[in-house]
Amino acid sequence: MHFGDVSFSVAAHTAWAPGLSTAAAWQEWAQDRKNIGVAGEPPVKNMPPMLRRRASLTGRMALEAAYQCLPEQASMPIIFASRHGECARSVELLRELVNHAPLSPASFSLSVHNATAGLLSIARGDHANHIAIAAGASTIEHALIEACSLLADGMTQVLLVASDSPPPAALLIYKDCPEESFAWAWLLQKVDSASTTNGDHFSLSWSSHDPSGQLLPIAPEEPPRAVSSVPAGLEILRFFLRHEAELKRVANGRLWRWARHA
Repeated sequence: MHFGDVSFSVAAHTAWAPGLSTAAAWQEWAQDRKNIGVAGEPPVKNMPPMLRRRASLTGRMALEAAYQCLPEQASMPIIFASRHGECARSVELLRELVNHAPLSPASFSLSVHNATAGLLSIARGDHANHIAIAAGASTIEHALIEACSLLADGMTQVLLVASDSPPPAALLIYKDCPEESFAWAWLLQKVDSASTTNGDHFSLSWSSHDPSGQLLPIAPEEPPRAVSSVPAGLEILRFFLRHEAELKRVANGRLWRWARHA
């Protein structure tokens, strides 16, 4: 059963991960010629140091991608998509509670899922709508649907920022996919108003997924896809950077179909 679909164009894009800070490096990664590193921090030079120091690694990666993709002085809705968000801070706060230690007010205020959105809003003096989304394995898909809803409501552009880092060791028992540190940003526009560099536009559609394990295909005779070797956010970015025609993902009881249209 087909449930819905949205269309969009990507007017600008950028990404950052340890060891991958340029467009050329990301293209090498997309072609399996370069790996994401294990150490390194983004500079986030556009943000005042006092605010920048408050952000976690995941937050700084997201901020770096957002600043690189935002048009100068532009004000627009920004959607931050992160499956794990600031869970490392939350785990540390829980450890402090167990040990009867006083909680840090700063750590507490920055442990919420929209902490990075708040830091960016303060730094830029931007009162535009900021949204933080976590939806498990389909976090990116739900964030993209939210972004397209804003475009349908009349927004000219919406910035989608995806970021994640591996969760802390205490949560690894719940690990259900590969984990790597990354962040990327897409400047989204409506298909009929976008001026993208390559002229492509995209669509995302979704249908039900049978709990028995059998896919209910969007088109006849579609074979099930293999499990990805990267987290969802990087799987979608790889599809985008490789200029592939289609990506199918199964997550949260849905078959998600990403498609590129010339």
